[in-house]
Amino acid sequence: MRTRRQDKAAAAAAAAAAATATSTASASSEREEPPSTAVSSISDSDSKDAQKPATTITISKIEGPTVDRPQSSKTRPKLPKAVQFPLVAILSLAISELGYSLSWPYTQGVLAAHARLPGTWAEVGAIMGWRLFELALGWFGDYDGYDITALNLLSQGPPLYLLFAHYNTPPRALLITVAIETLATYIPFRLLRPLSRAHADPTTVPNADILTDAPIALLTTLLAGAIYSVTLLFAYATYLPTYLVVYFANLPSLVRAHESSYVGLLPVTLALGFAARVFIFTPAEATGRTPADAKNEAFNPTTASLRETVRWNFLGWSSQTKVALQRTALAMLVTGVNTFLRTRLTIVGVETAGAAAWSSVWVLAATITGLALSAVGGV
Repeated sequence: MRTRRQDKAAAAAAAAAAATATSTASASSEREEPPSTAVSSISDSDSKDAQKPATTITISKIEGPTVDRPQSSKTRPKLPKAVQFPLVAILSLAISELGYSLSWPYTQGVLAAHARLPGTWAEVGAIMGWRLFELALGWFGDYDGYDITALNLLSQGPPLYLLFAHYNTPPRALLITVAIETLATYIPFRLLRPLSRAHADPTTVPNADILTDAPIALLTTLLAGAIYSVTLLFAYATYLPTYLVVYFANLPSLVRAHESSYVGLLPVTLALGFAARVFIFTPAEATGRTPADAKNEAFNPTTASLRETVRWNFLGWSSQTKVALQRTALAMLVTGVNTFLRTRLTIVGVETAGAAAWSSVWVLAATITGLALSAVGGV
């Protein structure tokens, strides 16, 4: 049986064991506190960093200095205006002479059978002076390479067709001649003057839907070609054969004056019709509205004076119509004068009345064609 003293000793031992366990737990707790503190510090640091605004770092490419390259339309050197037209004239004459020299056996050698050499210096001056005047009209009229080439074809076609139809000249010689004359007018203008917007990029000009429409282009070319065909056939059926017999000495052939047909004339007249379309119809359609158009539309005959009424009746055309009429008048002038000079001074046996009769046919055709194309464009 246990005594009271033993019970007290057991109670004291139990108390000592409990105190030892408590101190051990405390020490263990103290050893585990630093990691907890570190985690807490990391959490606090993350929360602080999350509250700060994010910094964006942009990495840019280091480039060298930018050099502006000139546009293609400005790459050509700008020549002084005083030397531009003389250079055009020199280039045109040089290309023409070079072309005829290289193709002599096929062109001038063949045409020499019916060629007439200028008899006086006045005739030489007339031919050369007209050539320079034609180039001046194109240059100072602000025409581009397409315009002057089309105008040249309209003026060179009639005398060349005369050689083909009534002098039995081989077509190859005439085609080479046309090619030489075309290059001699197109190249100088193309080198020294850019194309107009109507020819370079017709999609950016007024009435672009008309100018870029293929059926309209075909129909206007056919219209102009048909007018040239009808005019020539009308002349053959009326007065022209008489002039060919009387004023063209030793004319080799009159067969085409009596047997020509629309189909037979088609290759020549279509080429002339296409040139007329390029020279007259396209620039006229590309002409936009101007302040003069608004002024003409605001005309009131009830309040206008007599002077204003007369001016409106004669000059109240739209800008588009004025362009067409101006170019038609120029085509008439160039076609008539060039055909007359070439026929009278370069073909043997042709008298003045005969040259005037032959050129009148083509002037009439150019007149009707220009008016018809102007009417079509104004619809």
